[in-house]
Amino acid sequence: MKAVARRSFLAGLALAIPALSLAAGAEEAPAPASTFAPVPASEVVEADLLFLRRPVIVFADSANDPAFLRQMELLARYYPQFEARDVILITDTDPANPSELRRKLRPRGFSLVLMDKDWKPSIRKPLPWEGREIVNSIDKMPIARTEALERNPAGR
Repeated sequence: MKAVARRSFLAGLALAIPALSLAAGAEEAPAPASTFAPVPASEVVEADLLFLRRPVIVFADSANDPAFLRQMELLARYYPQFEARDVILITDTDPANPSELRRKLRPRGFSLVLMDKDWKPSIRKPLPWEGREIVNSIDKMPIARTEALERNPAGR
């Protein structure tokens, strides 16, 4: 009886050791940190990002604007999806010192502007918009659809 109990114990131990070593290895390797973060409009040069990045611009008259804070909260959950779609998230909360984008797009108060990689405005929203809806809108843009077909030609 003791031999049977010992064998089952050793068999269980043999199965548990690889699982424990995998768990220990997972703790040692840190997860890669996402480099996606909002960029102030004053640091953005349109000519450098044309056809490389897809801008999502959030304008507000103050960084304490409740609509601006809510929009940034809604977008934070979708940073990995934005990064995969070459999005650059631009914020502009200083109407006293207008950036080039503020002069070009002329927002009034809070505004969310979604542009394609050609930097032409596609969608303007006067209220905060859910990140999922932004991702879906990006996927429907002509340049994004072309990119998706280039990545996966079988999807035609």
